[in-house]
Amino acid sequence: MKSISLALTIILLLAISVVQALQYVDPGYKVATVVNAATLDTAMTDAPVDSVSDQPIIHVESAEGRLGIGVVHRPVIEAGGPIEGILHHKQSEVYRVMAGSGTLVTSTTMMNSKAIDSAGYIVRNLTGPSDRGVIENGDSSQLITTGDVVIIPAGVAHGFSEITEAITYMVVRIDPLRLVELK
Repeated sequence: MKSISLALTIILLLAISVVQALQYVDPGYKVATVVNAATLDTAMTDAPVDSVSDQPIIHVESAEGRLGIGVVHRPVIEAGGPIEGILHHKQSEVYRVMAGSGTLVTSTTMMNSKAIDSAGYIVRNLTGPSDRGVIENGDSSQLITTGDVVIIPAGVAHGFSEITEAITYMVVRIDPLRLVELK
């Protein structure tokens, strides 16, 4: 009886240790991080005018995973072409449009979907595991413009069917599995 009681006590202590180890996060994350407006404005003005630019500003630890802030710029695109989309497997995003406007299309599926190189810059520094493809039948199509906030959950393909005025947006990336490198 004593050996069973001792064994159960040891198992309970091991289980508690495992749970505590899995929940441990470096206590250094408990510091507020401020990204000032000047930093975001500089990233916006430094973006190339005629090409897509995705500039990571910072990635920090949190109890829930890593959080990143970046600035994305996209040039004008005319309506009627294929909608090039991206789908992040595990990372959700929140956009705040800083300037411009365009029609954002979202879908749960993409055609001709191909994984982005898992060892490449985009996956390691921006998006985590993701696919690129073409959105043919969007589930939602919405005009977004300066000041709008957009939430894109992980697993939702997204792209623009038209950008009427070059669009720049701040992106907050939520990386619960800590797949993107810290900056």
